[in-house]
Amino acid sequence: MSPEQAAEFFQRWQTADPHPTTELNYASPFELLVAVILSAQATDKSVNKATAQLFPIANTPATMLALGETGLREYIKTIGLYNAKAKNIIATCQILIDQHHSQVPDQRAALEALPGVGRKTANVILNTAFQQPTMAVDTHIFRLGNRTGLAPGKNVLAVEQGLLKLIPAEYLQDAHHWLILHGRYVCTARKPKCPSCLVADLCEYKEKTPA
Repeated sequence: MSPEQAAEFFQRWQTADPHPTTELNYASPFELLVAVILSAQATDKSVNKATAQLFPIANTPATMLALGETGLREYIKTIGLYNAKAKNIIATCQILIDQHHSQVPDQRAALEALPGVGRKTANVILNTAFQQPTMAVDTHIFRLGNRTGLAPGKNVLAVEQGLLKLIPAEYLQDAHHWLILHGRYVCTARKPKCPSCLVADLCEYKEKTPA
């Protein structure tokens, strides 16, 4: 896809949704970090339901650490992989307290050193909490990068790098959210809603669904 086509893609999304954001509920970088760790292989809706009970009780590294793994599990047991996630979150809280003055770091290397935080999670935190122009590639964005022709790639890193090169700078801060929302609600995996798609005429997908 040409840079001109890509610019038109994102210009349309900006017009339709000028201020996109995550669907995870949070009120601080720490709450966002916990929510994103919990969201792995889980829906945002299920995470929000759990954190609505958890965050009023524990929303800092110290108060979360005080719960311990056993206490935390009680709040997140409706979420998949909750045992591993509880272990990672408690270990992360200890590191934040010991090494970062209880603050979530705004550097990639420091974020990726936290248990349960990989490149995608780090990108979400950097983009959403710290307004850095990163691209967190999840299954939706990986699908869109390949399906639309925006940034074909065999793995998530290739798609991430392709998108970072192609997307005009003025759209990069919000591009992550536009792509996720588009993949979640319009360009779905099994049956994309091509007739209602804002960018169908620009998309290179050859098997568009009929009206």
